[in-house]
Amino acid sequence: MTTSVTAHHHPNYVAIWYWLVGLALVSVLVSALPLPHELVLVVIFTAAFVKAVLVALYYMHLRFEQLLIYFLVFVPLTSFIILVFVLLADITLH
Repeated sequence: MTTSVTAHHHPNYVAIWYWLVGLALVSVLVSALPLPHELVLVVIFTAAFVKAVLVALYYMHLRFEQLLIYFLVFVPLTSFIILVFVLLADITLH
């Protein structure tokens, strides 16, 4: 009986690190530009989201996991978002 091991290509961690550093620099530098506050926030939060996805996919090796691991993340996250929107009316009105 043989067991099959799924081999995966090891990503270029240095290149991913360069992306993380570049996105961090964009976040810092955009705050110094004379841009509207809302646009600065959108850029910073977008960069933070992309950095979190890069870290989760490559450094935590989630890119190579089975589909079940994604359900373990997205089901509680979806439940949290639904709960926030359901309770938002109660929070804002009281």
